[in-house]
Amino acid sequence: MGFAAILFCLLVISGFLWFADVVFFRKRRVPGAPDPAWVEYGGSFFPVILIVFVLRSFVVEPFKIPSGSMIPTLMPGDFILVNKFAYGIRLPIIDKKIVSINEPRRGEVMVFHSPENTSIDFVKRVIGVPGDKVAYLNKRLSINDIPVETRKTDDYLYEERKLYFAQFAEKANGAEYRTLNDDDSPASVRNATSFPFRENCLYNNEGVVCTVPPGHYFMMGDNRDDSSDSRFWGFVPEGNIVGKAFFIWLNFGNFKRIGTFQ
Repeated sequence: MGFAAILFCLLVISGFLWFADVVFFRKRRVPGAPDPAWVEYGGSFFPVILIVFVLRSFVVEPFKIPSGSMIPTLMPGDFILVNKFAYGIRLPIIDKKIVSINEPRRGEVMVFHSPENTSIDFVKRVIGVPGDKVAYLNKRLSINDIPVETRKTDDYLYEERKLYFAQFAEKANGAEYRTLNDDDSPASVRNATSFPFRENCLYNNEGVVCTVPPGHYFMMGDNRDDSSDSRFWGFVPEGNIVGKAFFIWLNFGNFKRIGTFQ
């Protein structure tokens, strides 16, 4: 059972206790008598759980970065906030969209349920939207046969590995972000799984070319040679979207990162 389901169960239980006391048990208690423990706890927790549930379901949700796949944009240990209504309003628990607002755009960082295991959430950058032809060949990206604007910047010191990686600045929809390449890693994609619409992708020694099917998105990590993403496990269905990542609110190992990233 996921955290959202647990929170919903607590909301129902505490709400039932509060409601039962208000409409039935309170009228039967002796005036001035102390509230029973179940009333005290139920009544105290219900509004708190209700506020947390509404905020987490419809406004923002916290998410911890578990890996280095989004370095240098996001670091392991970053706690980020995810805008839950950026791409539409969804019913909690069942993740059913009821109101459409915006569609994901290339270059945005998105949190989504893994297509292979929906109980696991990933964070990657939107590279291709429905209908796009995404080519990542010889570690260079192009969309619809147009090379993505890219320029070389200073090498990046990957402190965990004590190595320098080639760093580039890419631009999508007017927003610039940085990516990393490991010169020692091959350009070809190895161990790609069998995924829905795999026939839309062509793999070779230079990399991969995919056409994004309707209602799906092509996601990649900024740490290009250390990211398990759409190159390996395929496209992300629209129904798997959690929201748009936009803010780092905590990092116990580096307080300077708080308030960064958009």
